[in-house]
Amino acid sequence: MASQIPPSQIPGQKRVGMVSLGCPKALVDSERILTKLRADGYAMSPDYAGADVVLVNTCGFLDSAKEESLEAIGEAINENGRVIVTGCMGDEAELIRKRFPQVLAITGAHQYEDVVEAVHEAAPPSQGPFIDLVPQPTDAMVKLTPRHYSYLKISEGCNHSCSFCIIPSLRGKLASRRIDAVLREAEKLVAAGTRELLVISQDTSAYGVDTRHEERMWKGHPVRAHMTDLARELGQLDTGNGTPPWVRLHYVYPYPHVDAVIPLMAEGLLTPYLDIPFQHASPKVLKAMKRPANEAKVLERLKSWRDICPEIAVRSSFVVGFPGETEDDFKYLLDWLEEAQLDRVGAFRFEPVEGAQANALPDPVPEEVKEERYARVMEVTERISAAKLAAKVGKVLPVIIDEVGEPDEDGDIGATGRSQADAPEIDGAVYLRNVAATLAPGDIVPVEVEDADAHDLFGVVVEG
Repeated sequence: MASQIPPSQIPGQKRVGMVSLGCPKALVDSERILTKLRADGYAMSPDYAGADVVLVNTCGFLDSAKEESLEAIGEAINENGRVIVTGCMGDEAELIRKRFPQVLAITGAHQYEDVVEAVHEAAPPSQGPFIDLVPQPTDAMVKLTPRHYSYLKISEGCNHSCSFCIIPSLRGKLASRRIDAVLREAEKLVAAGTRELLVISQDTSAYGVDTRHEERMWKGHPVRAHMTDLARELGQLDTGNGTPPWVRLHYVYPYPHVDAVIPLMAEGLLTPYLDIPFQHASPKVLKAMKRPANEAKVLERLKSWRDICPEIAVRSSFVVGFPGETEDDFKYLLDWLEEAQLDRVGAFRFEPVEGAQANALPDPVPEEVKEERYARVMEVTERISAAKLAAKVGKVLPVIIDEVGEPDEDGDIGATGRSQADAPEIDGAVYLRNVAATLAPGDIVPVEVEDADAHDLFGVVVEG
């Protein structure tokens, strides 16, 4: 019997390399592009040397991200030479071509068909007998994350006009996906081994606003394109043992209807975790940012959410050094953080972004003041985090396993996982000692927490 040729070694098959930068939403774009290319007969190359063409999916949100994208384009050109650029920096084609005239093609964010067409032109798909006879999967997605967790993008674009942001000009106005299509994708991901779904968009709370929350039939009943309906249906999915996957909601604006998902967390249908980009607390700064200034009401709602679901973890991000931010504004933020007691916090120094309205605001904050405020806000949030994690010592928490190590000289095996309060890449980890050799990524196990620091937990699996 002739040996089967692995897909990566089919004679004449063209290979595509991918460099994906930026946020999880861009990562999903990269997965969709590669899925279509695989269906067209292309193989994926893990390195520059083996690729017939390299795609660079860029980020253009901040100037620092743009520079990182330009460096990645330069590296791909130096290492391979045949490069196609896509993503958020696609709107700055003139800048890219001026610096890298040898780039083969440039397309904008989520322009999947344009990218695929550019690949076809740069490296036409093989038409040999091997390629034509090999069945090309059209249903299964190419994943750039581990098998056990997946990002689920529910919409594109954003209807907000925040003064520091250029996302609407990069990705357009809100465009929600059909809810039956979203649920079908989630169902397939879970059937393929996903144990954790991370719901992402530019504004998850606004899902369906552009379609007037249109209804679609799903499993014999109507469901609306609405965050609450979506969360409830995702909580009905089955990972195979009668339990739903972990479902996290990211990029949630604190609209009133967000209150309705908290009971779903208390019922166990939704992971008790909310990622809410508050950005600041000072009413004056929020007004300058063109964001809702309801910081006092938010504190009341946080208390209410914790009353309904004591396990809820709230993560957020904040901008320091926004134009016009005074010391009083900054102290207001620190005081608000002390009262809010958020579980996870990220902070960013304000960066002017070309095209953002905030660039024209008066009273820019000096760089040294930004640095000093950044250090102060991180000191406060680190202290809060350390106290909240210390309170978990002695408790037993469910932990999803991300990685299992090799045995050490004594035969002991360590593992790394995350609690329900920890999203991948952005939050903390749970480090485990003396795990069983049978433990595998994606397993969800009970863990007794033995120790904690400012960011991570340490523990042991509870047997039996």
